[in-house]
Amino acid sequence: MSNLLKRSFSGIIFVLFFLTAILFSETTYVILISLFGIVAIWELSKMTNFKSAITYILFGLTLFLMLKRPNSYAISLILGINILSSCYLIFQLFRKKEIIYATEREKLGLTIRYLIFSFCFLILLPFHDQNYTPYLMISVLVLIWVNDSFAFIVGKNFGKRKLFVSVSPKKTIEGFIGGFICALITAYIISISNLNSVDFSLTNWFIIAAIVSIIGTIGDLVESKLKRQANIKDSGTIMPGHGGILDRLDSLLFAAPFVYLYINFII
Repeated sequence: MSNLLKRSFSGIIFVLFFLTAILFSETTYVILISLFGIVAIWELSKMTNFKSAITYILFGLTLFLMLKRPNSYAISLILGINILSSCYLIFQLFRKKEIIYATEREKLGLTIRYLIFSFCFLILLPFHDQNYTPYLMISVLVLIWVNDSFAFIVGKNFGKRKLFVSVSPKKTIEGFIGGFICALITAYIISISNLNSVDFSLTNWFIIAAIVSIIGTIGDLVESKLKRQANIKDSGTIMPGHGGILDRLDSLLFAAPFVYLYINFII
């Protein structure tokens, strides 16, 4: 019970912190996610035993250039690299191949493609049509949280068939379906509400919810695979009951470039 209370308390603090930063200003949002990115890079560096400050410098430099030049063709190139890298990680996951990072160059490459680029697109996500739209980010967060919460609730109470037992034994097919359906219901509520400042159709919100649910779940599995390879339970200890920042943001982080791609290049 004490662990549940600890988990609930740290989870509430995290959500309040996140929402406050988003709603207060674009600057506080960028600063908070940047800090999350720094912590997550440190956590992944421990996982892969990569000791170099270059990743933090590259994160700051890449983010600065992307924020200064939001319409640059370089962003499209970086997004393409990020998406292709994520697809390769998905391929390795389903082919049950190890994510290889034996050399220092491979560790640097993994950190750049898996974390640095993804965090940059997470930061860019609420900047729609060159305007900061906090409720767009909040809507994506709500979809992530609803999917994760109901996947856990449905899986715990009704789950029988394992989703990916070799990586995450507790996830079930029933839980995944429950989270997916609840995310679609939430997308419908978002589309008919007057709170959101972006004019997306119901179909677009359904597609965003599907991306968040499916790609987000895969992102959780990819991070679980990295932890299994490193033989650790959590990426860190910064959040009591939850683990590290990477544990808390794995789904959102992996889905962010795909959501960004859909919103900015397809809608």
